Amino acid sequence: QVQLVESGGGLVQPGGSLRLSCAASGRSFSSYKMAWFRQAPGKEREAVAAISATGNSTDYAEFVKGRFTISRENAKNTVYLQMNSLKPEDTAVYYCRARDPLLTYYWGQGTQVTVSS
Repeated sequence: QVQLVESGGGLVQPGGSLRLSCAASGRSFSSYKMAWFRQAPGKEREAVAAISATGNSTDYAEFVKGRFTISRENAKNTVYLQMNSLKPEDTAVYYCRARDPLLTYYWGQGTQVTVSS
């Protein structure tokens, strides 16, 4: 079983930045593909960014390209989401997801990001 704990959310003004972290339990983190999702009130959960197990490959939703960066430190069992130029429409609960080699998915509890002046 993998446990994921997100942190780093909060209130930020438009144009500001935040860095989210997701810490994973277990010894197999370096074999997990990791991703960030978000869910705004009244909307479906949507994918934001993903990163391969080695960190060599990343993928982004169009609405965050050029503003968000996903990265990972396998030695620390942690994945990050650097969010710059934040907009009010980025307001959502952000979730971390892990996929193990057996294609089992694990989710964190989420961290709230609010972009408002």
